[in-house]
Amino acid sequence: MSIFQKIAELENNGEPAVFCTIVDSKGSTPRHEGSKMLVFPDGHIEGTVGGGEIENRVIAEALDALEKRRTKVLNYKLVDPATGDPGICGGQVEVYVEPIIPKLTIVVVGAGHVGRQIVFLAKWLGYRIVVSDDRAEICTPEYMPGADEFLICPMAEITKHIKVTPYTYFVITTRGSDVDIVGLPSILGTNPGYIGIIGSKRRLEHTKKEINKKKDYTAAFAKVHSPIGLELRAETPEEIAISILAEIMMVANKSDGMSMSER
Repeated sequence: MSIFQKIAELENNGEPAVFCTIVDSKGSTPRHEGSKMLVFPDGHIEGTVGGGEIENRVIAEALDALEKRRTKVLNYKLVDPATGDPGICGGQVEVYVEPIIPKLTIVVVGAGHVGRQIVFLAKWLGYRIVVSDDRAEICTPEYMPGADEFLICPMAEITKHIKVTPYTYFVITTRGSDVDIVGLPSILGTNPGYIGIIGSKRRLEHTKKEINKKKDYTAAFAKVHSPIGLELRAETPEEIAISILAEIMMVANKSDGMSMSER
């Protein structure tokens, strides 16, 4: 399988990696223009950009690029290791590093009015969408048009049906804290990119208190966004959906939500 076939496979499966290509080389170097390498999240590779210390450095930079979701251009001289160069061949190389980021999957838990508008807006933004609710009559394509997958099950069972990755974003818009108390621990025990819970701070504190009676999820709750969304004084379901999707974009893009005019 060629490296390009592997990239297509990764994209079809929604899996991340980093594509590294030597775009320029001068003098004596282990590899030349066009040499390619894929770096996977666990650090293993396919292909090579030269082996040895230069490859170790490119792998480290690639993993950093994947974490930050940013491309990089790396320049290395291969002259004098005593000054920090990764080799002594005598040449220099330029490596372009490009993260392959899967399409985000937004899991909307709770097929109510707000959830319906989140699905509508998230579909327009190009995300993959999973809707889950234990009420079969509203967890349907007719009621929630635009979703790619429907899970008619309690919240506690969602993680049995989908693979949760850092590119899975949970938007929890359930009908009350009682539902969250029972179902949320299974999600807190995974490693998604985002968990947002609709409702007030008081609702969240009650949910945390009840869940932590059985097991301490304090560290997991520290990553939860609640009240969910950016402060836009949103009131209608449509406005709330915009607020929530804006926060999701902020988190996914490693931004800060600051007004452009204030930069």
